[in-house]
Amino acid sequence: MAHTPTEPDVSETSLAGQILIAMPTLGDPRFAHSVIYLCDHSDKGAMGIVVNRPLETPSFEDLLRQLNVDPVPPARSIRLCSGGPVDNARGFVLHTADWTGEGSLRVDDRFALTASLDILKAIAGGGGPRQGVLALGYAGWGPGQLDTEIQHNAWLSAPADPALVFDADNDTKWRRALAALHIDPLLLSATAGHA
Repeated sequence: MAHTPTEPDVSETSLAGQILIAMPTLGDPRFAHSVIYLCDHSDKGAMGIVVNRPLETPSFEDLLRQLNVDPVPPARSIRLCSGGPVDNARGFVLHTADWTGEGSLRVDDRFALTASLDILKAIAGGGGPRQGVLALGYAGWGPGQLDTEIQHNAWLSAPADPALVFDADNDTKWRRALAALHIDPLLLSATAGHA
């Protein structure tokens, strides 16, 4: 059962505001080599946006046309990605926290998540947040599910770097996320183990 966030939980045990990096032991092919920005993590579940699965179609301009958002062509655009397998007909903009609107979820002082048309109108008009990515769908976990997956070596967590989260070099993002933790992906084993 997936979980849609209401308020971010930034307690000591929460990983909200971190990135999750898929390990080779992760058995779900939908998340192989994924980098996920975690927007919410509490005892009620977790929600994140996969930031390294680009969408070529529709384009940002096509999406604005479908939603009747002006101006088309837009004054500026943002890249689109497949944010995860849950609710993938719904759009979420993960963006820098320098802009927020009604219904924005401020994850921390650097990142926010908005699921309203206001942000698309602002971006199309040349304003909005400094950086962002429009995700169709999200990754969701039920209560305790993500914690269990982390205990079973399916994910590593790391501090979120806006430069990594928002850049368009999706092909190397997973390797670069591991490199930030000083981990060589070639030395990772697909076999889990506990000492």
